[in-house]
Amino acid sequence: MNKQKLLLQYITFDLFAAMLVWILFMIFRKTVNDAQVFEDVNVFVPNFNYFSSLIIYPFTCLFIHYLSGFYLHPERKNQVQIIFTSILSSAIISISIFFALMLDDIVISYEYYYYSLLVLFGLQLVFTYISRTIIWAGVRNNYRSKRWKTNTIIVGTGKNAEKMAKEIEINSQKNFVTGFIQVDNAISVDKERILGNLAQLGSIINEQQVEEAIISLDNADEQRLFSYINELYKYNIDIRFTPRLYEILTGSARIGSIGINPLVSITQINMSDFEISIKRFIDIVISTIALLLMTPLFIYFGIAIKRDSKGPVFYKQERIGRYGIPFDIIKFRTMHQGAENGVPKLSSADDERITRIGRILRKYRIDELPQFWNILKGEMSLVGPRPERRFYINQIIGEAPYYCLLYKIRPGLTSWGPIKIGYSDTIEKMIERLNYDIIYMENMSLFNDIKILVLTVEIIIKGKGV
Repeated sequence: MNKQKLLLQYITFDLFAAMLVWILFMIFRKTVNDAQVFEDVNVFVPNFNYFSSLIIYPFTCLFIHYLSGFYLHPERKNQVQIIFTSILSSAIISISIFFALMLDDIVISYEYYYYSLLVLFGLQLVFTYISRTIIWAGVRNNYRSKRWKTNTIIVGTGKNAEKMAKEIEINSQKNFVTGFIQVDNAISVDKERILGNLAQLGSIINEQQVEEAIISLDNADEQRLFSYINELYKYNIDIRFTPRLYEILTGSARIGSIGINPLVSITQINMSDFEISIKRFIDIVISTIALLLMTPLFIYFGIAIKRDSKGPVFYKQERIGRYGIPFDIIKFRTMHQGAENGVPKLSSADDERITRIGRILRKYRIDELPQFWNILKGEMSLVGPRPERRFYINQIIGEAPYYCLLYKIRPGLTSWGPIKIGYSDTIEKMIERLNYDIIYMENMSLFNDIKILVLTVEIIIKGKGV
């Protein structure tokens, strides 16, 4: 299955549905009330304003569909989700467009006004739902006929792995088990279906075009389980594992697409697609505005940094981000040039390597402001766990192997962990901060993001950054 092609299909169908809705709605207004779209301009007379609205309306629809989260994972959508998102987006589109473009219309009565609103909503809902259902029916038929499949590998070769493969074959229309990855000496599966071991994982995923991995072991302690998860995260595929008693009791185990067999997803975020899309949109808007408005501030501190000590204004450092992918984080330089000399070293409030201006920047967290550029690029988010260097992650994993759970979301400019712990100058504090970040991740919501941003502003104002 080509996910990009499927997404393009949905966008194209939504675009043409919106254009058809707008044309039909204009015909309705002309027929029912002999309405005029703009003053002294009849609806059927070609003019710039009329044709511009025919363009503006469809693209406004696409924008609202994006915010609804429908385009985030279109291959996972079912009929219930299609109905719900179609109703939600159609309501928002009809209300916003109607009041934005038609408040100045000369109408006979408000009864006609609201009647028109209902007609616009009805047209938008019907055509959006029908066009999406046509595509969804094609997707379902492709899975049923096995023309499409989600190639899945099972990590493990014991009895649980064998049971898992049988469950998939019986209950799943989407998943197709391409084979098994051997991680120990327990072998209950057909040896011919063993594709290799963990050392060969990368080549196996590429050759088999794997989209999902399920860890199914007979006896797995926490250390082993998360070591395998760490290996799988490198390849940006869906990762699940068979739940232990803890995951069942805490409600982490979910009955997913595979059917009756409950699995714990490591890569799916505990946030609706709607909230994820809104969160990313807010990231883009705020980071763009911040970079524009703070340009004079950047220039001022840039000059102050250059006067205070030798070296560049900005400091780049490799950090590990979403899916375990490295990226260069950008900060104002707060230490003397060559402070580490290639050997990572944690800083503290009284660190002699920090410059005079650097102490001020750290106290009010001004040194972090250039990271709005990382946010705009999609490497970070406004709210999310702080990204760490590989050197320290390896040490943290030795004590807290579940660190890899943070890889499923974008790292952030601020989060619950930094608010509670502040600057982490020891591995112990990093692990404590990690635990708060795990709590945040399990309770992600736009409301919680807003609370964290408010608390961060309070810390900045009071100068509690260090």
